[in-house]
Amino acid sequence: MKTEISNLKNEMMGIDMKIADLFESRMEIAFEVNRLIKEGSLAASNINSERAIISKVTEKQNDEMSSYTKVLFNTIFDMENSYENRKVYLNSDEAREIRKGIESTSEMFPKRASVACQGIEGSNSQLACEKMFNNPNIVFLNSFEAVFSAVEKGLCRYGILPIENSLNGSVAEVYDLMKKNKFYIVKSVRMKINHTLLAGNGMKLSDIKEIYSHSQALGQCSEFLKNMKDLKINPSENTAVAAKYVSDLNDHMSAAISTRDCAELYGLSVISDNIQNNDNNYTRFICISKQMEIYPGANKTSLMFTVPNKPGALYKIISKFATLGVNLTKLESRPIPDKDFEFMFHIDLDSSVFSEEILNVVCQLESGPESFVFLGSYMEI
Repeated sequence: MKTEISNLKNEMMGIDMKIADLFESRMEIAFEVNRLIKEGSLAASNINSERAIISKVTEKQNDEMSSYTKVLFNTIFDMENSYENRKVYLNSDEAREIRKGIESTSEMFPKRASVACQGIEGSNSQLACEKMFNNPNIVFLNSFEAVFSAVEKGLCRYGILPIENSLNGSVAEVYDLMKKNKFYIVKSVRMKINHTLLAGNGMKLSDIKEIYSHSQALGQCSEFLKNMKDLKINPSENTAVAAKYVSDLNDHMSAAISTRDCAELYGLSVISDNIQNNDNNYTRFICISKQMEIYPGANKTSLMFTVPNKPGALYKIISKFATLGVNLTKLESRPIPDKDFEFMFHIDLDSSVFSEEILNVVCQLESGPESFVFLGSYMEI
């Protein structure tokens, strides 16, 4: 049995070597053909179309195998295009803009800056901001949209926004605003979130009839809330805003899901601590800027794009990174308003555009999907 397996493995390796040699030969021939077409020495009409090639190579195969062969040849065609245009992509407008962003960025992320945060003092956005900056000048605003606006108008150099939570998923409002605003991500932080139930001094859990908090926090504490009877839930702009509101109410029946810091800030007592569904509760916050800034140490890249609503369209995008061995840490879709069954895709890569290979693929996407936005290459802490 071992001898038989060994022989089969050797036979497969022999085939693999032939495939590799033939693939290299095909890439070189395709490159030469495209060169002749561009020079006018060969008419494009004389070359078999991709559809005709797939039809020819699958004509004697059964349905199952022909499906695999179609995927294989579509990948080969995509690689040919990438190989043919690699120099073009690296000299594209997008590539020049990204290189300019790298060259114009200082070597150190600023310690001080004006930063827009949604909420009030004690918010998680403030805590995230203080992890990114040593001494930020924080401007508190009442909505995520206001944070984008402040950065766009130059009122603040940066803005801090929560983008996703490990328990409750992405912050939908922020993702929707990302489609409407021009900005770049320059840094991000992954922060552990502990939710605490706060109420007036002397109150007990059984006294509480209403709870205020942000919708994300309410979702992250859903299991705790299920166990409370006859409870009214009130979404708030922010967990810190909820704590301040409950403090101002002072009605001996209301509570807020917030942080321990807010208990001290707003004169409330801790009724129950660590009430999130799971102790492994993390939220990612991004720092956005109007200008592209790519700092040394960048280890993550974020992109946003749409693709045609047809089989294999998304695969063509993902396969470009798979061939380079790049890990995709996030792939998410959001529906496009006023368009039926069309989606905007967001992906995060464990790599930066300091790599020429990654820069090449990123710039290929500029001319590939129906729309494409480079969101930034940055360090996550």
